[in-house]
Amino acid sequence: MKTNTYKVALITGGNRGLGLQTARELGRLGIITILGVRDPKKGKAAAAELKTEGFHAEAVRLDVADLSTHAEAGDHIEKHYGKLDILINNAGVWKESATAGSYAPDSNTSTVPMEILRETFETNFFGTVALTQRLLPLIHKAPAGRIVNVSSILGSLTLHSDPASPIYSHKVFAYDASKTALNAFTVHLAYELRNTPIKVNSAHPGWVKTEMGGEGANLDISEGSKTSAMLATLPDDGPTGGYFHLGQKLPW
Repeated sequence: MKTNTYKVALITGGNRGLGLQTARELGRLGIITILGVRDPKKGKAAAAELKTEGFHAEAVRLDVADLSTHAEAGDHIEKHYGKLDILINNAGVWKESATAGSYAPDSNTSTVPMEILRETFETNFFGTVALTQRLLPLIHKAPAGRIVNVSSILGSLTLHSDPASPIYSHKVFAYDASKTALNAFTVHLAYELRNTPIKVNSAHPGWVKTEMGGEGANLDISEGSKTSAMLATLPDDGPTGGYFHLGQKLPW
């Protein structure tokens, strides 16, 4: 049943980790959360978990890298809600080695296989752009749409090129480059939508203890989800076209 009374959010990769915790953050604000998931069984279980906590949640089949699932998700939102207030492009992949994943100082730029680059960009960039384009008409139907692209500080070219930067030696080429490209999408889409109520921003969650981040990370999931939740619920005078971590601007 369509409703314009409550805000509706779609979170890709929403059945675990940061996506699921972000759904909790939004659920506490009374926002209906739709979990975009590749595995409907896991999505149903995650939505049921949120419901037991008192939140309004459901799951839809959505593989960001599989464009055939984008229309299915969009049609579901159109049929049941008629609009989309919040899109959080949270789904992402890290295809490089475990050594690189632990932030080893050695760079793999000259040896990273082309298939790793392509697979990483398919989810982290191309699929994310395609999904956003597919859902933008529904976001326009909301009073004040919010688009959050979950990036990473590792997408910052400014910090990567500064020897004094804390990430200077942490170069994982395919992942980093895909997040740099995602940041470019944020800047360009925010400019296109600058005269509308829609706000578009990039979020750096931090180094979070998730399956991707590993146990060595310094932030719990509850802390890592805060930036996405804040950008998803910005007031009318909030920023657009920015790159943030816990309210602080990051350099591109």
